[in-house]
Amino acid sequence: MKVTAIISEELIEETMRFSKASTITEALKIALRDYVAIQRIKELSSSVVEEPLEFRYSAKDLRDKNNT
Repeated sequence: MKVTAIISEELIEETMRFSKASTITEALKIALRDYVAIQRIKELSSSVVEEPLEFRYSAKDLRDKNNT
């Protein structure tokens, strides 16, 4: 998809530096992919807070199961 956007030169340069990308397109792809990944992690974290994980076995129970 072709997109036209007005982005400050400083932000583009910093994004390219952190992403180690050789082109603006590559840098933006990396930045957007990383942003989406972080947002997915935040969503998952909040769902765990709302409904915490429940562990049915203690560490000792798991060790005993692994040793049999």
